Amino acid sequence: MSSHAVFLDRDGTINFDTGYISNPRQVVLMPYVGECLFKLREIYKFKLIVISNQSGIARGLLTHKDVKRVNNKINQLLKKFNTSIDAFYYCPFHPDYSSQSESLCRKPSPKMIFDASAEHNIDLSKSYLVGDKATDIEAGLNAKLKTILIKTDFYEEEISILLNQGKTPNFVADNFYNATDYIISDFSGGN
Repeated sequence: MSSHAVFLDRDGTINFDTGYISNPRQVVLMPYVGECLFKLREIYKFKLIVISNQSGIARGLLTHKDVKRVNNKINQLLKKFNTSIDAFYYCPFHPDYSSQSESLCRKPSPKMIFDASAEHNIDLSKSYLVGDKATDIEAGLNAKLKTILIKTDFYEEEISILLNQGKTPNFVADNFYNATDYIISDFSGGN
């Protein structure tokens, strides 16, 4: 039987984005993330799947091991909330440093979403994407997901990139709590 999922960007959405995070000690969850992910996964039975661009690897600023250690730290922090991320997908490539074919996984491409969907038997029509960048929303729209853009200091820039392409997220959230409320309400047929 297929399941439903929330696809999540990592840096700037789940944890504070301090730029090319390589040290697990730098990982700090964003406000409300722990409680909200608990609710989504344990109560509403969403699979939680991170899809993230990690071009720091191609740039020589991070290693695969660094990314995995940071991902493990996120799940360690989420244990305090009795929940966890089900799977982490990341694209280590960037077109400036890698071949075009290698970079095909990079958001706004929906490739990581499609890969995760196939591997975890996810019904994309009942799934959502939460991110803080235009490329997150574009990836979600390219996969026909309902998309939620979280407002950050870069919100004006990100929303104008989308609007210039004639694209809009399904919902703009002030924070992760609002994003979760929207998902639960929409999923439960409240919208």
